[in-house]
Amino acid sequence: MTTTQGNLAALSRFIFRAPNWQTSATFALLIAAMTGVAAFDSQFVLDDAYQGIFYIGVPTLTASFLTTPIDRWLGGQLTWNRSSLLALACEVVVVAILTVAGTIAFLTTLGQHFVFDALLLALAAIFALRLLVVMAVSHRNPFLAAIPASLQTATAALLLFVYSGTLRFLEVGGPILQAYLSRPQKAPAELLVIVPNDFLLLAVMCLLYSGAVWAVVNMVDRPWRRNLGVSGFDFLRGFIGHIAEGSSELEEFFEDIGEEAIVPVTVLAFKRRDGTEKARFVLPMVHPGPMGEIGGGNLPERVAQEADGLAFPPHATAGHDFNLVTTREVERLMAAARRAYDRIEYHEAASESHRSFTGEVSMLGQAFGDDALLVSTFSPGTADDVDYGVGLSTMAEARGAGIDDVLLVDAHNCNDGLEGDDLGHVTPGSRRSFDLFNAASELGGVLTASPQYPFELGVAWDETDWDKTDGIGPLGIRVAVVAAGDQQTAYVLIDGNNMEPGLRDRIVETLDVDAAEVMTTDTHLVNTVESVNQVGEAIPHETFIELIETLVDEARADLEPVTAGMASDRAEVTIFGNDRTETLASHANAVIAMGGALAGALIVASVAISVVIFFLAPS
Repeated sequence: MTTTQGNLAALSRFIFRAPNWQTSATFALLIAAMTGVAAFDSQFVLDDAYQGIFYIGVPTLTASFLTTPIDRWLGGQLTWNRSSLLALACEVVVVAILTVAGTIAFLTTLGQHFVFDALLLALAAIFALRLLVVMAVSHRNPFLAAIPASLQTATAALLLFVYSGTLRFLEVGGPILQAYLSRPQKAPAELLVIVPNDFLLLAVMCLLYSGAVWAVVNMVDRPWRRNLGVSGFDFLRGFIGHIAEGSSELEEFFEDIGEEAIVPVTVLAFKRRDGTEKARFVLPMVHPGPMGEIGGGNLPERVAQEADGLAFPPHATAGHDFNLVTTREVERLMAAARRAYDRIEYHEAASESHRSFTGEVSMLGQAFGDDALLVSTFSPGTADDVDYGVGLSTMAEARGAGIDDVLLVDAHNCNDGLEGDDLGHVTPGSRRSFDLFNAASELGGVLTASPQYPFELGVAWDETDWDKTDGIGPLGIRVAVVAAGDQQTAYVLIDGNNMEPGLRDRIVETLDVDAAEVMTTDTHLVNTVESVNQVGEAIPHETFIELIETLVDEARADLEPVTAGMASDRAEVTIFGNDRTETLASHANAVIAMGGALAGALIVASVAISVVIFFLAPS
């Protein structure tokens, strides 16, 4: 992950799951009642509360209950929860503006009409806010978006028209219209200051504000369409929909920007003497992102479901450019894994494990027949993903030293989150990339020359009591111990996204085996909680290490003779594409910076024009 991508990921802390619509509606009524008590002055408190609910709460409830069906009838996708939350937010805006206006009127000589001028400004403002949100998350067409966006303002205006007796100023209608559309006798005296011109002012301000919204939307979206050929609001809709509602609509956006790629899928399988599978390492050379269950975000769990024995899906050498665009692509990887599994030739001997230290890299390797499992880490140095091209070259170095097939794991076990300018992405041409090449070449030569012995395998697994809020995915902690010659080697796999600095080293030093390495799956299920959420960030280290020690002891007790074999195949999948993640992140960060300033400038300009209109309009 680069700094730019980290800045974008950090914005997920501002996204939250929309509360249930009943909760939003209840709060809307409560706020309306409290506002009524503060604003009106009848003889009974309950009557004041009722008037607040009627004049403030009814427009909110109307918008809550009608926005979603009307929006979906027009082809949109607003949910009930989002619609109710939006209506509640707009009610809060109206109440806040009225509170400020009322305070000013009380402290000055501006009077009641100033408060209702502020009310008109508030109704126009919430129309603009609703229009912006509907255009951003549901409709690009401003004319279609204006229909559901206008519900709250239109309902409030209708109530004001009827209960202020505005119809008495107009020479229209007869007794029936007067009976139903003019009821000033049933309204509080504060509403009688409203005149027909006020509704004309409201219409003018709504047009003015909607023009500002249209300008913001188009100026913000133009860079996306020019450089990526897609709408940035499609990305926004999908991003909010996934984080707040768990939807998968973001995949449609990713499909539009994705490109085809061919990726290796390597399988290392262990069988008992009776032919049943004991464990299976599966490594598709893609990145398990971008987040949640979007694309390959839940790839490790999907891999685990395919295995007959205990599955180990560690992290491959691939960055965010190799995220799958949809969950459908996962099946292509699984098909390649099945093809590779069917071609495996099993061996009865394995070497002891060996470790190579080259530069910043520590690489643990173990040969099974002519093939080898290699696990690299930069710990105690911090790092994030290893570039796809760097991984391929590293595997080639090992093959050049005499290894037939290679399962190369990026242990992904030491990172300092989003701190600093360099987030640890290992790119082609970097010093770390050549450290990887040299380590693989050296280790490949050592493993090729090492004697091999009949070996045993023991496994253990605990789903743990922790969940994704603690940085631990559904696969929990899995341990495999390989006993070959006079040596025992432990491979610990944690279903999480990277680890706190120093934790990996403490685990390796604590375990009672001859060699060990700790890996994470890099599952992005945990990143719907927050942008980092690393293993060890939210859980007690001592308890965590004790559990791993227990699992290693269980795996050692489970040791039994096995055979092992490795094979690879290739899958054609659609991924984000080279530099697409960086381009997407750069655009999103630029739009956020530019959009905020632009929106602020237009808000100030629109309010200033509204004030001028109020002064110029006849009373």
